[in-house]
Amino acid sequence: MPDATNEITKYKRVMLKISGEALMSDQGFGLHPPTVQRIAREIQSVHALDVEICMVIGGGNIFRGLQGSAEGMERTTADYMGMLATVMNALAMQSALEDLGVFTRVISAIPMDQVCEPFIRRRAVRHLEKSRVCIFAAGTGNPYFTTDTAATLRANEMACEAIFKGTKVDGVYDKDPEKFSDAKRFDTVSYDEVLAQHLGVMDASAIALARDNNLPIFVFSLDEPGGFKGILAGEGTYTKVHG
Repeated sequence: MPDATNEITKYKRVMLKISGEALMSDQGFGLHPPTVQRIAREIQSVHALDVEICMVIGGGNIFRGLQGSAEGMERTTADYMGMLATVMNALAMQSALEDLGVFTRVISAIPMDQVCEPFIRRRAVRHLEKSRVCIFAAGTGNPYFTTDTAATLRANEMACEAIFKGTKVDGVYDKDPEKFSDAKRFDTVSYDEVLAQHLGVMDASAIALARDNNLPIFVFSLDEPGGFKGILAGEGTYTKVHG
């Protein structure tokens, strides 16, 4: 387990990236409201520490553009459908957070004024300064870019100090721990090692963008109660990806 230091507790503005699949629990498709509510409580506990939180949520629980493209759909159309799926997930998370008294704004890269705000960087920064959680939806607004890349891009634009990626496992392993009992977990790993060893933390463009801007990535288990808050307190199990 990484040593508890003051290094992590200094973070005051962070990006939380979670997959769309994290919202569906074991049901295999769509949204599982109790799971959405559980994750919202995790976010609320960190928000209560006066940490400014940005979020990006994937859309794979509803539609995945790359998969649609592989099944014969035109790639650009499939990617736009995936972006719309992320907006649905963002609205669900907004509802769950506001039920807990956490003011939230959904900010979309694709304009749809009736349901969310357009992305305007200065306005989004102001929301964060007012202690509102900002959920960035619709990816980058462009096809061929993943939500991992969108999360890294928005984290840099918002001057976040770290990216926290919630997954089903408690860090980065040298191979799939669900398939191999001898899989080794890294306490720390460099950006270049992630790229060279194809460790699958995020896609290559997201890792390169984080590396070029010296933005650390903490990979942790979203299923571990208190995991997100624990890392900010210098506790818990995670892998740090850094320079």
